[in-house]
Amino acid sequence: MLTPRIGLLPFYIALYDNAMPELRTRLEPFVQTIADVLTAKGIEVFPAKPCCVRSEFLAAVRLFEEREVDAIVTLHLAYSPSLESVDVLAGTHLPVIVLDTTPTAAFGPEQKAEEILYNHGIHGVQDFCNLLIQRGKPFCIEAGHWQGDVLDRIKRQVLALAMRRTYQQLRIGQLGQSFPGMGDFAVSESTIRDKLGFTIVQGHFAQIRTIIEQLTETDIQAEITRNKNDFNQPSCSDFVLRQAAIAGLALRQWLADEQLAGFSINFLDVDKQSHFTAMPFLEISKSMARGIGYAGEGDVLTASLMSILAAVTPAVSFVEMFCPDWRNNSLFLSHMGEANIDLMAGRPVLSEMKFNYTDVGPTVAAFGAFKPGNVTLVNLAPIGNGRFHLIISPGTMLEAHHDDDLQCNIRGWFKPQLPLENYLAAYSQLGGTHHSVVVYDADVNLIRLFGDAMGWEVKLLTQSS
Repeated sequence: MLTPRIGLLPFYIALYDNAMPELRTRLEPFVQTIADVLTAKGIEVFPAKPCCVRSEFLAAVRLFEEREVDAIVTLHLAYSPSLESVDVLAGTHLPVIVLDTTPTAAFGPEQKAEEILYNHGIHGVQDFCNLLIQRGKPFCIEAGHWQGDVLDRIKRQVLALAMRRTYQQLRIGQLGQSFPGMGDFAVSESTIRDKLGFTIVQGHFAQIRTIIEQLTETDIQAEITRNKNDFNQPSCSDFVLRQAAIAGLALRQWLADEQLAGFSINFLDVDKQSHFTAMPFLEISKSMARGIGYAGEGDVLTASLMSILAAVTPAVSFVEMFCPDWRNNSLFLSHMGEANIDLMAGRPVLSEMKFNYTDVGPTVAAFGAFKPGNVTLVNLAPIGNGRFHLIISPGTMLEAHHDDDLQCNIRGWFKPQLPLENYLAAYSQLGGTHHSVVVYDADVNLIRLFGDAMGWEVKLLTQSS
């Protein structure tokens, strides 16, 4: 899971140090309190000492840049003349998040006059934000008392920025080429480099051959035993179980050797010449359960999306919309033989699977129904000229009933918030591709903020949109 990093930058004023130096004895511990609460929320915090003049702000920001924090979070202890700080903050490449809070929650008529000196930072916020706008420096701001939910909102903002940093550092593997003729998820290498930032690692089937040659019989038998123990096994021959185990071990080792956060395989390229002994559907499903992103048919774009979502929640899987259930206002989700096995309702069924697309022969796959719950479909759609729509569709994964004839299929029934006909029309009007990621119990606001941080156009398909 991601650990966001922030530089906590307290703003103060030299005037008070000269006239009322005793104020710091209460305000400096407040900085540590904020740092401690954010640390407890899973953020790595680098706090600076309260800054009053340009040289102090400059030194603090340079330190934050060296630490490669995801954002600078400002904390306004008092009014601080913004001309001391704004050029430094406007000049850094680091994002700025303004924390607009004060030590005291209530400031009514009964409050003591001395509390004014400790709780008037909001007009310093106003001065600072105005000059950031004048300087053209983007910023985010979250306001509220620190014992409310404002620090949770700060965490969400910072986590979205950490997701952006991590996304741009992803290594996404590709075995084979993209499926011929599939154009919706196709993105040029230059667009990936210049607009998205992740790295494609092109795999070579010679690597698979080398890995398989190094497998021991002990490795293979141990994998077969695990597969027999971990799944219901209605009809798998020993030969096909062995072929699938070898293929799975080879894929697993390749993912580890290349340090991949995600990957895609074009099943049409998995033939005897590829050195795979079977199409590794089972290992693909296992890898998703381990938090590795995936998409089929050479789709590195959706694989990258799943990879970054898996970095903040394990409950994600690659999916496709297959068939509309007009009568019940839902969509049948499926794919050939891959899904996150940890999201299945009950124990997945391990079944032998014919594979007629190439000469590699049969394989095995773990089949099951997605468990019921609150889910969100997330889709990253290229819309031309280096632009993208991030389409976010909250809904419900329905409980599967009377699905006896579909036991050897990946299956799930997704009910969007919109009427199905309206949803499908809106989805395609936005250019939604046929590959998506399903997220259980998603933080929709976090996903939206991540899309904003990436510069994508975020589209919510909800009842209120």
